Amino acid sequence: MYTASSFAAILALASAIIAAPAPQAAPTSAPASYVPAPVPAPPDVPVTNVTSHGPYTGPAPTTTGALTTTFLAASIPMLPPNPTATTYPSDGMLHDPEPAPYMPAGGLGTNGTEPVYNAKSDFDFESLAATLYQEWIELDLFHWGLATFSVEDFEAAGLTATDRSLIEFMADQEVGHATLLTNILGPAAPVQCTYNYPVNSVREFVDFNQKLTRFGESGVYGFLNHLDSREAGQLLLQSISTEARQQMIFRQFDGLFPMPVWFEVGIPQSWAWTLLAPYISSCPANQTRLAWQNFPALYVENNPNPARINANRTGFGETIGNSSAAPLNETVVPLADTCLNNTVVGEDCSPAISQNRSEPLSFPGRQVFFSWEEPGKLVGPNNSYVTTTMAGAPVYVAWVSQLNLTYTDLTLTGPTAGYTFQPNSSTFANDPAVNGTMFVALTSANITFTPFNLSMINPFVVAGPALYQAG
Repeated sequence: MYTASSFAAILALASAIIAAPAPQAAPTSAPASYVPAPVPAPPDVPVTNVTSHGPYTGPAPTTTGALTTTFLAASIPMLPPNPTATTYPSDGMLHDPEPAPYMPAGGLGTNGTEPVYNAKSDFDFESLAATLYQEWIELDLFHWGLATFSVEDFEAAGLTATDRSLIEFMADQEVGHATLLTNILGPAAPVQCTYNYPVNSVREFVDFNQKLTRFGESGVYGFLNHLDSREAGQLLLQSISTEARQQMIFRQFDGLFPMPVWFEVGIPQSWAWTLLAPYISSCPANQTRLAWQNFPALYVENNPNPARINANRTGFGETIGNSSAAPLNETVVPLADTCLNNTVVGEDCSPAISQNRSEPLSFPGRQVFFSWEEPGKLVGPNNSYVTTTMAGAPVYVAWVSQLNLTYTDLTLTGPTAGYTFQPNSSTFANDPAVNGTMFVALTSANITFTPFNLSMINPFVVAGPALYQAG
């Protein structure tokens, strides 16, 4: 685990900087014999090259289902606000003695206690472990794409040597993120697995990355402020902020507008695990298992295809493979309709700092078709997890984006098929809520939840989530 002593060298360096004399004129060059002494750093977690990729073909698992113990109740009860939640006057004045100069009273972890960077509850461990599974797949996926596709493949997709170097650096970042979480969790931390990617081209690789990093980032936002370990939460915040930059960069590589929302969405851990698990083929026999739920898969049959000039012409099945976060399929787009390397302003989706399309990927009132699986399917590492639902029949589609949860009616067209219409909701004026790479799920009820208690929707989820490419 990390403790304050782990940062001693860095803190010592900081003290030296603070105590430095007034700046002097800088020499034109350092003396030839001057080499700064390296500051000791914790070692990286051991990383191996994953040499096997593809679906799981091994023996049937001997253990199935989520990690579990006894249940105290069937679900978490919905309670009124804490009686003290609205007692603070918020009038801009100080109402309690300051514990020290320039230090207003209040806050958590502000009483001078030495921080200990570890898991402090089952909730902490399971949340951080799920995040580590995510970091490991990102590390492998970035390396895999660079090794699988040629320089010519990348250049045909508009990505240069500098862009490839950036992807490699993002893989290096994942080494740091995996090291951080492994040190926090200790010996039981999940290790690298083998993976299965629904990708056949550079463009599909890039689109899959922007989707994978979307649910990885959002999955942390959903639990970060619920951690018992405020110390671990601080370090994880500084890690996930980097992943947010990765997601935006992959959107830029994908020819999408880099950040079309005012707020980034958070989702429950079980939603993130549901989306991640199908891409993990196998893990070592002694791998730490997770307690989170795997919901039945949900598919958006006519998910907007960013490879089209006009994504509103997207047909059914314009993704690679049948998964809830499947990347775009560029091979089904006629040459006259493709936006890559298009020279018309507003129709180009080549990699760029920003692209602004004349035709949006989606719009309020768009008819969106779904299909979904029944519960009971084996998924995840070694096919050892089982999809489940505690909900009744599907009645609504939940649209989760930015700060919003919006429901629309689901019209059934078969036992596991139906459609709805994209809602016309806003977070604030001039900020359409349905935008970017966002989440949809089928539910049996339309109960109001907010970003801080969104996980309470889980007992009502019939299938999903799936990613919806709204913008």
